[in-house]
Amino acid sequence: MSGPLRFEAPSALDYFTSLVADDASLPLVEAAAAIAQDEYPGLDTQAVLADIDSLADRLKRRIPADAVPVQRLRWLNRFFFQELGFGGNVNNYYDPGNSYLHLVLSTRRGIPITLAVLYIELATQVGLTARGVSFPGHFLVKLKMPQGEVVIDPFTGQSLSREELDDLLLPYKRNRGLLGEFDAPLGLFLQAAQPRDVLARMLRNLKEIHRSAEDWPRLMAVLQRLVVLLPQAWEERRDRGLTYAELGQEAAAVGDLADYLEHAGDAQDRQAITARLSELRRRGAPRLH
Repeated sequence: MSGPLRFEAPSALDYFTSLVADDASLPLVEAAAAIAQDEYPGLDTQAVLADIDSLADRLKRRIPADAVPVQRLRWLNRFFFQELGFGGNVNNYYDPGNSYLHLVLSTRRGIPITLAVLYIELATQVGLTARGVSFPGHFLVKLKMPQGEVVIDPFTGQSLSREELDDLLLPYKRNRGLLGEFDAPLGLFLQAAQPRDVLARMLRNLKEIHRSAEDWPRLMAVLQRLVVLLPQAWEERRDRGLTYAELGQEAAAVGDLADYLEHAGDAQDRQAITARLSELRRRGAPRLH
């Protein structure tokens, strides 16, 4: 007679993997909340979603049923930025906590992208059409209105004019030689970000923080998610390989770096990564086939 069946709870990474498996059904807010489970293993993402829903319910009760979109937007902005006091964490911008949705909900402080995820969810629940915008250097929100698009900076709550957006873009365009005859239209930078891209940007923010601090275990946790989220982004595979090497896991490092070289074509760092791979193999890591 066989023993009792044992069901193991999925790991945080397994859970995230299941959430991001399919673009068509990717639940952005739940997946964004789940990012914090590496740091907070006991975090209940369903409770985070319930907290957001209860804020949305409070807002819905105030908005008259016949309110037109521009009135709904005013109610939302007053509620989110003034009454609840959401805004940018200007004092501690590079705190990893700014990337954890449940902490942003409780402290009311975050970075543009986490504030945007919450703002968009509330906007959607009160009948507005809102999308995130991966603007260079600063994540924004755009709302579709009968009179045209409104672009909001979730860090400050300001509505941005075309002139202000052009000014924000200027340093980026100048760095990339996109001025003069090569000028790129503003609309190109205001396209809606897909949920997978939003999550990638959130994770890359954390990646930069942990890499700067040389916090290899935390960096590894973020890279595991990035590789799952973007299986074709070979530079994430490369960075995971380099992080495995820092953690002394040479065999895993060799596998990732070899994968990178196989797919990276004529990448600029090809020579450097080939040298690193040879060095790891010389140190006795088995060849992975």
